[in-house]
Amino acid sequence: MSRNTTDSEAILRGVLDRWRAAVDAHEPQHVAACFTEDAIFQGLRPYSVGRQGVVDYYASQPAGMTAAYRIRETRRLADDLVLGYLSVDFSFTDRPTVGVHLGVVVKRTADGWYVSHYQVSRLD
Repeated sequence: MSRNTTDSEAILRGVLDRWRAAVDAHEPQHVAACFTEDAIFQGLRPYSVGRQGVVDYYASQPAGMTAAYRIRETRRLADDLVLGYLSVDFSFTDRPTVGVHLGVVVKRTADGWYVSHYQVSRLD
């Protein structure tokens, strides 16, 4: 594994571990704090732009939902941009787990790394 790949995975994990912790704790405001102010967000419903759309999406998710992710591929697009392709399992207390594929672009800002693009797809 190249240093570039290792660095890219570390950057993704830094952002996605914060995201996962907030999802697992059912804290939509903290989930949204992992995103840029102008993030493009596509969950399993129509897309939104900005943090409020992220808040609204995760506020509508049931309490007890948790996320487990696995990084499948990374690409360093520029010094301040990392692309990630992941598998994510969203588990629930009252229904089967939902497996999705997630593409993210994380961007370095003056305050750190944040998700600027989030695109979920289901292949079933």
